[in-house]
Amino acid sequence: MRPLQEEIVKKLLVQPTIDPQVEFRKSVDLLKGYVKKNTFLKSFILGISGGQDSTLAGYIAQTAVNELNEETGGDYTFVAVSLPYGVQADEDDRQLALKFIKPSKNVTVNIKGAVDAAVLAVEEAIGEKLSHFLKGNVKARERMKVQYDLAGLYKGVVLGTDHAAEAITGFFTKHGDGAADIIPLYRLNKRQGRAILKFVGAPERLYTKIPTADLEDDKPLIPDEVALGVSYDEIDDYLEGKEIRTEAAEIIEGWYMKTEHKRNEAINVYDTWWK
Repeated sequence: MRPLQEEIVKKLLVQPTIDPQVEFRKSVDLLKGYVKKNTFLKSFILGISGGQDSTLAGYIAQTAVNELNEETGGDYTFVAVSLPYGVQADEDDRQLALKFIKPSKNVTVNIKGAVDAAVLAVEEAIGEKLSHFLKGNVKARERMKVQYDLAGLYKGVVLGTDHAAEAITGFFTKHGDGAADIIPLYRLNKRQGRAILKFVGAPERLYTKIPTADLEDDKPLIPDEVALGVSYDEIDDYLEGKEIRTEAAEIIEGWYMKTEHKRNEAINVYDTWWK
């Protein structure tokens, strides 16, 4: 194993093999334990896109809610949030995910007006256009803002869908989809999440579809693997401690080093630079 590879695998808590049933139970119990400890909480909030990760996190959340209500006689809810920018290209997949999850409550908030207004305000202030990439980050942050709005309303905790294959590459928006209270998929890579969805009986289409963040207007539904320049299979192999192509390993490690700031808490400038 490469020296940096060993460090990354240890830090991201990835196991070379998993038992899908055991890992599913770990994630469900994590959520149940969190709300039992924080008794003011009554709900889980999560944006559902129709992709593998939000489908899995959503199903885990609804399972936790069902068990909590059965065990305590409480009124816990899972709020699935649909957050399209205008019309979502893969809306059929989102509807299929919702049908599978069967959330306690589904809320749809179209973020187009808020995003366009925010982008326009900045463009008018600086006198130049924001790139499609930067606008994509605005979309991600607006989606997370809405989820926290709903968390406040429903006494909830916001769930994140980040997992090890995204964490290693920093393939998330800082203070956008990277901002959440609990991340039940954190220790899993992409194929392990897929194995758990298969175990719980999710529709095959939801875990075999090509992963895409779908944030950039000029590159609709661009595959993550194209944006990253490396396949999820190679990322997963790397995270499982396997030997992969040198070129692929260097790309992965390059992403890891460039995006370290996304995985760390804000630096205390006084402590770091002036003591």
